[in-house]
Amino acid sequence: MSPLLLSVVLSLVSAVAYAGAAIVQERVAAAASGPAYAPLRNPVWWGAVLLNGVGAALHVVALAYGPLSVVQPLGALTIVFALPMTALFVRRRAGRRAWHGALMATAGLAGLLSVTDGGEGRTPGGGERWLLAGATFAVVAALFALARLAGRSVLRGVALAAAAGVAFGVASVFTKAVAEEWSADAPLAEWGPALVLSALAVTGLLLSQASYRGAGLAAPLATVTVVNPVVAATVGLTLFGEGFRYGAAGTVAALVCGAVAAGGLVELTLDRLARPGGDPGGDGPSASDGDAAGPEVGQGVDVGAVSGTRPHLEVEVRSRAVAGRP
Repeated sequence: MSPLLLSVVLSLVSAVAYAGAAIVQERVAAAASGPAYAPLRNPVWWGAVLLNGVGAALHVVALAYGPLSVVQPLGALTIVFALPMTALFVRRRAGRRAWHGALMATAGLAGLLSVTDGGEGRTPGGGERWLLAGATFAVVAALFALARLAGRSVLRGVALAAAAGVAFGVASVFTKAVAEEWSADAPLAEWGPALVLSALAVTGLLLSQASYRGAGLAAPLATVTVVNPVVAATVGLTLFGEGFRYGAAGTVAALVCGAVAAGGLVELTLDRLARPGGDPGGDGPSASDGDAAGPEVGQGVDVGAVSGTRPHLEVEVRSRAVAGRP
C-alpha cells in the first residue's frame, strides 16, 4: 500500500472514530444522567473519550504519511459519516434538510482546507502565545455565557459547540508550537504551552459533551467540525505567517468555501429548530427540551384505560367535556 493511500485510509477511519464518539456523546447527553459537562461516572462516556483519542491518534499518523492538503479535508467527513451511522446504530434517520446542511458544511470545509497552505511558517514567540491563550479563554467564556442566555436548546448547543471548536482549534495551534520547540535536551522547557493545550483540550471535550444535550447530533457536531479547523487556520494565517494557495484566487475561493460551510451550519440549525421536540426523522419529544409532553387540547384520552371505567362512562365523560359541563 502506498503512503498516500495509507494516509487516506487512516483519515477515513479517523473520521469514523470521531463520528462514533459524537454519537456516543449525544446518546449520553440524551439520557440526561449525571452532569451535563463531565459524566465521569458513566462508563459509556469514557468509551466516547477513547474513540476521540483513537481518532486523534489516527489523524496524526495519517499526517505522517500523507500531505496536509489531503488529510485535513478528509477529516471534514465526520459529520457525513455520523448521519448514516446514527440511522444504522440508533435507528434515527436524518431529514433531507439535515443532509443538505451536512453536505454543504463538509464541502465548504473541505474546499477551505484544500486552499490553505500548511507549509512552514514562523513560530510565534512566548508573548504572542500567552496573548493567544488569554484571547481564546475570553472567547470561550463569552460563548459559554451566550449559551447560558440562549432560550432554545439547539441554540445553546450550537454556542457550546462553537466554544468547543475554538478550544480545540487553538489547542491544535499550541500542539504545533510545542512539537516544533520541544527538545530532548530540555524536555520540560515547554511546560507552560503544554499545560495550556491540555487545559484547552479538556475544556473542548467537556463543552462538546454539554453541547449535545437537547440539541441533537448534527448541528453541534457540524459546528465543532467546522469551527475547529477554521480557527486553527485563522491563527496559522495571523501568527504563523501561513497563507492560501494560488494567491488572490485562493483567497477568494477560501472566502466562498467559508460562506458555504457557514450556510451548512445554518441549515443544520434551522432543521433542528423546526423540530425542537425531537430529532429529524420522527423521534419524540425530549425531556431536556422542556416539560414532559402531555395530551394537547383536542387530543382524545382513553379514560377507560386510565381509570378503569366502563366504556359507557367514558362516552359520558367525553360528551360532558365537549359540552363544557363538569
